[in-house]
Amino acid sequence: MTPSRPPRLDAPATRRAVKAVSRINAVLYRATDGRLGGRLPANRDRPHGVPVCLLTTRGRKTGRLRTAPLLYLGLEDGSVAVVASQGGMDRHPMWYRNILQEPRAVLQTGADLSLRRARTAGPEERERLWPRLVALYPRYADYQSWTEREIPVVLLEEPGRA
Repeated sequence: MTPSRPPRLDAPATRRAVKAVSRINAVLYRATDGRLGGRLPANRDRPHGVPVCLLTTRGRKTGRLRTAPLLYLGLEDGSVAVVASQGGMDRHPMWYRNILQEPRAVLQTGADLSLRRARTAGPEERERLWPRLVALYPRYADYQSWTEREIPVVLLEEPGRA
């Protein structure tokens, strides 16, 4: 059974709270190379937790660097899949809007930093990856049910990969 959509999910106070928690997570992650903030807490389905990365994009309006902590799925080809869910809010997250304009981004997983090229997964890719992402973090299915928009799956690929 899908939980009902939280009543104030899109409220400004909710957005501010998410932004503040994300900033704290990013500071802790960077200071400890992901030892703090590098995993979403464990549960019975994921005893070791869910891995978190930091994605740094360039703001499309300000040009300033912006960092978002995101859950991620490492793929067989070395690319990484992330989900632009924003907790099921009705608007795409800022980091997603930023990569639509400037796809170059920096990915941090633990102590490792790499330059990546971000792109939205095509329909077939999303269809293939979505079940794996929901298995990684089942709340993604809830988030999708709470919004009219299709939640994008983003692939972070190594530069030069065709």
